[in-house]
Amino acid sequence: SRSNPDLYVWNHVFAVTMDGDSHKMGYLGATSYVVGNIIGSGIFITPASILRCTDSVGLSLIVWVGCALVAILGALCYIELGTSIRDPGCDFAYICYVKWYSIAFSFMWVSVLMTYPATIAIIAETFGQYLIEGLRQYYQIEEEIAPTAQKLFGFSLLLLVTWMNFFSLNKFAARFQIVATAAKLVSCMVIICTGFYYLFVKGWYANLAAPMKGSNYRLGDLIIGTYGGLWAYSGWDVLNMGAGEIARPRRNMPLALLSGILIVTAVYVSINVAYFVVLDVETVKSSNAVAALFSQATLGSFASFIPFLVGILLIGSLNSNLFCGSRYMYAAARQGHLPACFSCVNKENESPRVAVFAQTFLAFAISFVGDLDALIGYVMFGFWAQRIFTLVALIIIRHNQIPVHSEAIRMPLAIIYLFLAITVALVIIPIFQEFSVTALGIAICSVGFIFYFIFIYPEHLPSFLYRWNLKSTWLTCIIFDAVPDLKPGVSIAGAIPPSDSAQRLLPKISSTSRISEDSVPDLHSDEKNIMRRNGSMTGLRMILPGSLVDLMGAADT
Repeated sequence: SRSNPDLYVWNHVFAVTMDGDSHKMGYLGATSYVVGNIIGSGIFITPASILRCTDSVGLSLIVWVGCALVAILGALCYIELGTSIRDPGCDFAYICYVKWYSIAFSFMWVSVLMTYPATIAIIAETFGQYLIEGLRQYYQIEEEIAPTAQKLFGFSLLLLVTWMNFFSLNKFAARFQIVATAAKLVSCMVIICTGFYYLFVKGWYANLAAPMKGSNYRLGDLIIGTYGGLWAYSGWDVLNMGAGEIARPRRNMPLALLSGILIVTAVYVSINVAYFVVLDVETVKSSNAVAALFSQATLGSFASFIPFLVGILLIGSLNSNLFCGSRYMYAAARQGHLPACFSCVNKENESPRVAVFAQTFLAFAISFVGDLDALIGYVMFGFWAQRIFTLVALIIIRHNQIPVHSEAIRMPLAIIYLFLAITVALVIIPIFQEFSVTALGIAICSVGFIFYFIFIYPEHLPSFLYRWNLKSTWLTCIIFDAVPDLKPGVSIAGAIPPSDSAQRLLPKISSTSRISEDSVPDLHSDEKNIMRRNGSMTGLRMILPGSLVDLMGAADT
């Protein structure tokens, strides 16, 4: 019998199983997420920005390859992290693993509430913009309705992608990502094949005859060019957002990450060569619309297809960014850093539906707020700064021999230290080059640090917050046909039992622990692996009393 059935229902029964790999993505799906998340509209913008810093074809190609090597270094480090700690949330999960909760929260709140929704909104609106530009070649679209039309097109696509992410990852979203990535690669191959046709068939070698001529070797300019290249390669850590949703992660994660980056590198270098076959250095430097200039010079009437080609590239980017943002929010809720309702998962297909919907809703809302590009510029500093803490956490895990998953892949420490040094440089240099932007980014992250000690760290908060957490979770369970998925020791309602109506509803949901055999629930935690953080995990995390934990353990025997 259950001595305390109210809390038992809420805190013990409310979790989800993940038996088997039927809802997980395999190698092809994982690779498509890597390729699809990296390749975006940046390949049409970044070549010009890098060339302005290098002033030569050869040196710009070296920068592209160098940035690929940095991405591979990072991928090797994150392969170890992803196979060692199978929790979703990428950097957030890894920083929490060494109990740096305040630091994890300060970066999390910026990413979940601003960065990912703003990125999703920008991609959706950019898709609508390019679609409008393409349609204008065939239909007359008045300037007054164009902004509204591009929002409607963009957010119609976002709603479609959101709907697909409500179901099994392997059934809809991953397959859609494979198709979208294939379309991206076909689109890129149109440019590559055209350029190589003019190179090898028509013999247009002039622009490649002296590739290093006029090279600019000034360190400051090379660093700025490298930033542009790294931005074009960003997104290679997408699989770490949902490591538990990858089938056979010890095999598929490293294969998908490395092969994905190699495919992207081949595409990026080949597209740049194709550009330079047709366009000279000064022409490329003069415009950010490199693909448009290329198509006008080589494709004739087919150049009108370029806006649709860019739109195709953005479809996969939208899906992968929604995947990242929703898994980040879901991971934070599982940890207790966000209300429990955002951890709700549909037990039939393991989709974090509430987090997916929340990211879409935030994207809708934030799309009506000012300059989104400027907002992302302020908070992007946090991405690289967060990686410093993640890499230091990995070094501490290795040095202190903190237990991790038994199938973890270990990388040489030299790789970790090298990538850490590069990351530190990428964080420090902008402080001197763009102090005002960087300072504002630091200030935004600092606000999150303060919020942690107001809402998360205290042992007790006003009772209305506990009741709101309970009621919002109960409501989302009904609306989204989902159940909360919290880490062991994280409670929904603290010491407040659910209402009679909630209790009558919730026992109908039969489920057990969602932590699968691929997950390691904080093996290094104190108190018999129960997440009791000496007061620091209370507040909105609402820790179970020790006596109740013991009671639940005894009830299971």
